[in-house]
Amino acid sequence: MSVSPTPALRPRLPATVWALGWVSFFTDVSTEIVYPLLPVFLTTTLGASMAFVGLVEGIAESTASLLKIASGWWSDRVKKRKPLMIAGYGLSALTRPLIALAATGTQVLGARFMDRIGKGIRTSPRDALLAASVPPDQRGAAFGVQRTMDNAGAVLGPLIAWIMLQWFTNDYRVLFWLAVLPMVGAMACLVFGTRDQTLPPAAPKTQMPFSITPAFKNYLGAVLLFTLGNSSDAFLLLRAQAVGVPVSSLPLLWLALSLVKTLSSYPAGVLSDRIGRRVLILGGWCVYALVYAGFGLAAQPWHIWALFLAYGLFYGMTESTERALVADYYPDAQRGRAFGSFNFITGIGALPASLLMGWLWTAHGPRVAFTAGGALALCAVAWFAVKVPPAGEIKGGV
Repeated sequence: MSVSPTPALRPRLPATVWALGWVSFFTDVSTEIVYPLLPVFLTTTLGASMAFVGLVEGIAESTASLLKIASGWWSDRVKKRKPLMIAGYGLSALTRPLIALAATGTQVLGARFMDRIGKGIRTSPRDALLAASVPPDQRGAAFGVQRTMDNAGAVLGPLIAWIMLQWFTNDYRVLFWLAVLPMVGAMACLVFGTRDQTLPPAAPKTQMPFSITPAFKNYLGAVLLFTLGNSSDAFLLLRAQAVGVPVSSLPLLWLALSLVKTLSSYPAGVLSDRIGRRVLILGGWCVYALVYAGFGLAAQPWHIWALFLAYGLFYGMTESTERALVADYYPDAQRGRAFGSFNFITGIGALPASLLMGWLWTAHGPRVAFTAGGALALCAVAWFAVKVPPAGEIKGGV
């Protein structure tokens, strides 16, 4: 009697994937101690305007986007990812003391500018290293781990800030100094826990200039359109404060958002490996449109809490899935440039998106501003549904 073979167990994710997850965890603990309080710090402590908040966030993200494409290209060229990642995370670590010492909005702008430079340098090489560390059928899982641990850090960071504000200090600068410590942990995990991807020397024929395929171009077009309606999350925090959520509860609100992101990112990444990326991206963008419409209509603090939870589901469905889809388009030797192009597009729309939100809010109020963002998201859904081919028509898994 023959015995049917036992199905092979799903291979474990390699140590580099987990180390990069811990790097993201510690970095986000640091970032999310600072970020939920930064809009309030700018507008109350430093007296900045709503438009200036949009300018700060827009310039910061657009700066990062320019460097993401450059660092992705350079990491492909030198065939090393880790040195750029160390430089990028290290530069961001230096900005925490600068924010704590800032006396004007312009100084905060300078620190955020430097922080985003660091993010721009590290992001594309990190994503390329993640994609190269696993086989094609585990890409969603690998990015899901990274996003899950990143979001877990975003749970702990606001919790630390909330505890400090509730029982120890009302001085935001003390918290900004505290944010230095997790960055030490992030740098240690990066330096000692990750193994760099060493790409083999390319044959002359494979050294052709990187080209954006029509399918990838349509994907980037949909992402750009969506990004134009995806302004800085700083406006969500300001909206929460305007509707009646106490300033001391903003870190807790951010914690709730991050908790949903943490719980949903890995399952969504694994699900995208099984049923395809398309359904999750389209569904997540639709959730975003509904949530933004809700922020425009919100009138009670509980509305804000419910909307932040739903907003976390949007992140969980899309963050790892969008990146896994990028990896499906190109081989390892070109993936730094592919992620650079994707990250460039998601960042380049940040400045007009945040400026548009700030202007619409000032001129016409939050309802019009958030409705416009939701409408742009629905336009992106239509573009993606019509122009971006199903996964079976993409020669992925390369």
